[in-house]
Amino acid sequence: MDSWDELRPKGLNLQRTSNKYIVKKIINTPNAPAPIGPYNQAVLIGNTLYISGQIPLDPVTGNLIEGDIKKETKQCMENLKAILTEAKLDFENVVKASIFVKDMRQFSEINSVYGNYFNAETAPARETVEVANLPKFVNVEVSGIAVSGN
Repeated sequence: MDSWDELRPKGLNLQRTSNKYIVKKIINTPNAPAPIGPYNQAVLIGNTLYISGQIPLDPVTGNLIEGDIKKETKQCMENLKAILTEAKLDFENVVKASIFVKDMRQFSEINSVYGNYFNAETAPARETVEVANLPKFVNVEVSGIAVSGN
């Protein structure tokens, strides 16, 4: 049998499940904030991309966008866009999104920004959940699942 290193091309990780290997490709881009823990920006398995939650962190300055929920939401979405682009996908490929908010009373403002990134007729499934706290105590975090046509 081939050695592990021979089976693992650059950027790919093979994981054995029962008698099969799954190819897991890690997606990271400098155009979105670097992870702040033991995780990656996204993981591609087959044609499905799992995107970690994005907070309103500016990847260029490293600063949080604060004080305006619309600007905060826009930064989250731009971070998602950068990761999708790195994976050669776009928002049309997103099939599921999750939005976590600290204050559900800001839903309509968040939703108005979020809606700018999707065609209403092909928008993904989604839930919006109010939570007690988020990383770095931000007000909004957005994650997603996208599927390529390949």
